[in-house]
Amino acid sequence: MPVERKLPIIVNGKVKTAIARAVFRPGSGKIVVDSIPLEIWVQQASVKAREPPLLLPDLFSNVDINVTTTGGGPSSQSRAVMVALSRGIVRWTRSGTARKLLRAYDRTALSGDYRYKEAKKFGGPGARRRFQKSYR
Repeated sequence: MPVERKLPIIVNGKVKTAIARAVFRPGSGKIVVDSIPLEIWVQQASVKAREPPLLLPDLFSNVDINVTTTGGGPSSQSRAVMVALSRGIVRWTRSGTARKLLRAYDRTALSGDYRYKEAKKFGGPGARRRFQKSYR
């Protein structure tokens, strides 16, 4: 049974260098990302960001969420929004079944994705590739 809350909850979601900060407040079920409703928020992989509300529509029906994103690219930002929404709804409702459902659906929904781009090193154009040698 969901718990009635009055104070807002602030939750972060991080993927690569993208950060999504979500503020959960009691309301009517509106989700806004960067001042744009989630339904029309156009990103390369915005389908990922819509997954938690599609999986748990009854839990998202009585909360207003305002999400701001910074850093990263479109794909990373939408995955960071997914992580923030998942973490926030689990904290908001204190529901173990929501946690289990999200974890079963996507293991990175609550924990994020720890993988980052490897840093460039000297002696080559990238992290692992080296410049070619020609001795003649």
